[in-house]
Amino acid sequence: MSEDSTAGPPPLHLRGRDAVIAASTDARWRDGAPPDYHFSREVMPRERTTHHAPGSLADVVEQLVQVFEMELSYKSDPAQWVSMVSDRIRVSMNGGPAADSAELAERGSYNVLIGENPYYSAAAETFESSHETFHRAFPGGFFWEVLEVYSPPPVIAFKWRHWGTFAGPYQGHQPTGERMELFGVTVARCAPDLRLLAVENFYDNTTFLGRLAGVDGPGTGGHPGRA
Repeated sequence: MSEDSTAGPPPLHLRGRDAVIAASTDARWRDGAPPDYHFSREVMPRERTTHHAPGSLADVVEQLVQVFEMELSYKSDPAQWVSMVSDRIRVSMNGGPAADSAELAERGSYNVLIGENPYYSAAAETFESSHETFHRAFPGGFFWEVLEVYSPPPVIAFKWRHWGTFAGPYQGHQPTGERMELFGVTVARCAPDLRLLAVENFYDNTTFLGRLAGVDGPGTGGHPGRA
């Protein structure tokens, strides 16, 4: 991204999560009120591993994806999602079937991006129960950052990191108190104004969940959860 002193302010979806929440005065919030990301504000700055220059492509991508995740998780009406072209958006995991906005709104991003797994069954979960499952396991927050951006718009490929402390139970398995980290790559196809059209995610969605279920395994991987 480049600086241009003659340009006006960026569109709302590129101004960050807090700006979008503040502007969404008529939003249909799932919980009846906008989300509170105080853990992200308090914890993430000291625990993240990368720091991007304001206005850089990595900074813009990170903020856009944070808005995207917030809208999927908290705004129930796809017509009010500003981070994506809601009638065209498609989201997939590891080359599997792509979900449209209606499926994302009904099933939720956890169920779409995990699916059927030895340690998690999307078919057995609702939107609400899936979010409760991971909120309970990571009560202190589960944070997300962009590590590297490999290509510029309109097809943006980037590597990311998720992390949090396993401090609550996961489906009957007791927490270990350990730091959980997982990494993945996303390919995002964007409209000219950088609203998202397609989001393809690639990551190990078994090893990470196995660790929550008390199964040791090499490496880390998992689902891009909520920050």
